[in-house]
Amino acid sequence: MDYLTALGVYGEMLKIYLEHVRQLVNSSCQDLEAWQIIAGSVASTVLAVWFKELLFQRESLTSRIKKQCFRLIRRIPFVGATIQAQLNKALDDMSVSLCTLKEGMSYIKSLPAHGLTQTQVLGAIKQYDSLGEVQWEKGKVSGAVYSGDSKLTNLLVKVYGDFAWSNPLHPDVFPGVRKMEAEVVRMSCTLFHGGPRSCGTVTSGGTESILMACKAYRDMAYERGVKHPEILAPVSVHAAFDKAAHYFGMKLVHIPLVKDTMKVDVKAMRRAISRNTAMLVCSAPQFPHGVIDPIQEVAQLAVRYNIPMHVDACLGGFLIVFMDKAGFPLAPFDFRVEGVTSISADTHKYGFAPKGSSVILYSDQKYRHYQYFVAPDWQGGIYASPSVAGSRPGGIIAACWATMMHIGENGYVESTRKIIQTARFIEAGCRKVDGLLVFGQPEVSVVALGSSVFDIFRLSNALTTKGWNLNSLQFPSSIHICVTLLHTQPGVAEQFVSDVTDLVAVIMKNPKEKTTGMGAIYGMAQSIPDRSMVTEISRGFLDCLYNTDAPVPEKNHMNGTSKHH
Repeated sequence: MDYLTALGVYGEMLKIYLEHVRQLVNSSCQDLEAWQIIAGSVASTVLAVWFKELLFQRESLTSRIKKQCFRLIRRIPFVGATIQAQLNKALDDMSVSLCTLKEGMSYIKSLPAHGLTQTQVLGAIKQYDSLGEVQWEKGKVSGAVYSGDSKLTNLLVKVYGDFAWSNPLHPDVFPGVRKMEAEVVRMSCTLFHGGPRSCGTVTSGGTESILMACKAYRDMAYERGVKHPEILAPVSVHAAFDKAAHYFGMKLVHIPLVKDTMKVDVKAMRRAISRNTAMLVCSAPQFPHGVIDPIQEVAQLAVRYNIPMHVDACLGGFLIVFMDKAGFPLAPFDFRVEGVTSISADTHKYGFAPKGSSVILYSDQKYRHYQYFVAPDWQGGIYASPSVAGSRPGGIIAACWATMMHIGENGYVESTRKIIQTARFIEAGCRKVDGLLVFGQPEVSVVALGSSVFDIFRLSNALTTKGWNLNSLQFPSSIHICVTLLHTQPGVAEQFVSDVTDLVAVIMKNPKEKTTGMGAIYGMAQSIPDRSMVTEISRGFLDCLYNTDAPVPEKNHMNGTSKHH
């Protein structure tokens, strides 16, 4: 009774308030003509819509203002010309360093008038193969090649050859490939503890797997009336989510990390959830520092707010599913966790399949349906495809299937044990080095290194002189080594820790010395406030990859070596 009485009082107060508002509006308009009231209403509506469009875009207002300011600065004649000159110089230097060839080599720019024999082609292939100087076979490279086993290579080449002309776009013509793809997906679902309704597809790599999940959840958000779908993901999440947001008209909201752990801040993610949130994202592990986000805590948010949640396990997916049996137990991270609705995992990384294969998995078929594309009214017939590509290489799927069947659970468990033991050895060794720090508590195969005493890119440069090829990271400046099966070869991990220890000892004699070479360029790139300049240089880098007008070396007759102009 008291509740109803209070409700009645509030209702009366509201009526009185609305009446005052009505009288205020009427008194304000009593001296106006009808056309003035109409014109004012239209103008205020247009202004409100414009203001809303100004504030609520995929890119924040702060970022857009900053970009516009830098555009104006670059239009100042002297400043703009100076900046452009420096950019051109950087691009020219990049072209020289990336695109030069060995003595006697040149670029082919048109088809041969008469086709080469197989012997001639194989001879030319050997020349191309000789261009690479990085010794990945000896375990000197971070990531990139995850197995390299010669016997497995021979098997993959044979299987790919048998299915080289197959295409899963035509399942009636190539039923064997259809069966193998279905089995790769089902085996993967089993590894990630998927239920009977779990499902997925094979994709061309981690980026496509991530794109497919984002596309599915975008369409789900559209269906429930969300006009501006948002992805909530840690700042450490893979850049493929940036690409997905760019391609699919979504907004990527980056959530900060907890500084000590390098894991996503769950409280910050909860605060960022809104009616526009289309999906939540965690990494298992994330690429930069190799730590696993608090998946169970974020999954609780997903359940509470009824939002799909994606776990990006592209990098370490085919390690973490075997770590328990390898003696390195982890907290649940897969479909055992209520709230996790999709997982991406690369079979071409620690699954040891050939490059160009990954899986996107869903807890239920209803999610996969949003991934599909169907054009029911095309004149060529009903067109339906499960992922971005139409035609897909059946040989890659067959080779992926063959790899998983050949290695088996016992093989994956053993390789996981070796890789994790090696990563833990490297982590422990690096933690003992004075002046060096390891980010977070790496749980899988990535060990990220930094320093508060010296520029870490000096160490990266120095390791390059020893034949090592590591990944450079930014925000904060760091480098990491992604441990693969190649690093488990006898003596490789010990040599890495020894080289790091020795080189840091030399750097610490003069810790404030400036970095030179590529390390300096990478460090400088972080300090440039106008990120469009970094984008411009990056586009130039990509252009260089396709450049066939690069300088060709000529012989230096003074000493018999080649030189570059």
